[in-house]
Amino acid sequence: MIFATVGTQLPFDRMLSALDAWASQTGVRQSQAPLVRAQTGVSGKGFGSLDCAPFMPPQAFRDAMEQAMVIVAHAGMGTILTAAELGKPIVIMPRKAALGEHRNDHQYDTAAKMAHLPNVTVAETGQELSCALDALLKEAHGTHYAGIPAHASPQLISAVAGFIEGRS
Repeated sequence: MIFATVGTQLPFDRMLSALDAWASQTGVRQSQAPLVRAQTGVSGKGFGSLDCAPFMPPQAFRDAMEQAMVIVAHAGMGTILTAAELGKPIVIMPRKAALGEHRNDHQYDTAAKMAHLPNVTVAETGQELSCALDALLKEAHGTHYAGIPAHASPQLISAVAGFIEGRS
């Protein structure tokens, strides 16, 4: 299963439309269980090849991420970190402020910094998203990335606390 999320703040129809087109072209909606689940946020569009829910309870969201072979998302840090924690490959598509998808282009900065991680692929267009999914699904069976810890180490917490308190 592929799990897609746009977060909870703003619609991201460009990403969902690209994913829906890819799913339609590849015929991934097979049998009784659709293979692409999407948390769509407040979108006014319909996506015929996606199993959509505007919002999901936290545990259902976590379960979907754990069950996914590949995650597709906006370049939100929470989603990227959860994918890293779970050792899941993630394709991130940064939102564009010029298209009204966000207030500024900070997601491009996030994508640039995260692109070096072994489980992260950045796609800026629908075509790049399609190519990334095709490549990841070919290698996804048996591919697992080393996850990161769910919590910060005591050393990191101490260093940050020291910085905040002026001890460093």
